[in-house]
Amino acid sequence: MRTGGILKLAAFVSVFLLGVFLAFELLEINTDFKLGNMFARSMSVDEGSTKASPHKCGLSKSCPEGHFSFKMASGAASVVGPKMCLEDNILMSGVKNNVGRGMNIALVNGKTGELLKTDFFDLWAGDVNDVITFLKTIDEGTVVMIATFDDSATKLNDELKTMLSDLGSSSIGSLGFRDNWIFVGGKGIKTKSPFEQHIKNSADTNKYEGWPEVLEMEGCIPQRKE
Repeated sequence: MRTGGILKLAAFVSVFLLGVFLAFELLEINTDFKLGNMFARSMSVDEGSTKASPHKCGLSKSCPEGHFSFKMASGAASVVGPKMCLEDNILMSGVKNNVGRGMNIALVNGKTGELLKTDFFDLWAGDVNDVITFLKTIDEGTVVMIATFDDSATKLNDELKTMLSDLGSSSIGSLGFRDNWIFVGGKGIKTKSPFEQHIKNSADTNKYEGWPEVLEMEGCIPQRKE
């Protein structure tokens, strides 16, 4: 009986600690706990400026004059939403309550760095025409930042793939079910964007059951001069 009681207590404690860990992740509180490899190292950015680094958005180095500093991460499985930071301002995150399943998109003025609009589009159960309509409203010179959360490919069609390719994406044509993808492009871009990462959902390489690892990316976006 004692052995059975100890096992039950150990199981209860394990479940409790797991719940605490996930609660911290959902609240985006910085913590060094890791549950296996469920999540990649979280972006070390808080609401507002980043304290862990002297550089904007916590970048490893400062951007040159005439560039916008950015850092972003995809969603973690179906639990923690994506994050986007530009010039030390959090554009999208779970704390801001403006992220959701599917494609999370932030539009930024390419001249001033001003945030114009954010939205997310459920491409598992939603209508793909919603994101198509959204992208059709973008003005020339707008910076487009996109991060996936859970699944962004089920409703993806050729029209949307073409629109995203025109914004500078090289990987959108191969985006599959529950793949992770982060991307920064722009309306009127003349070449393919250097700011893009894509990882496949694969049982052989996934970090946590049915989802691949979190993607993180940082860089310097050239300010539009025209």
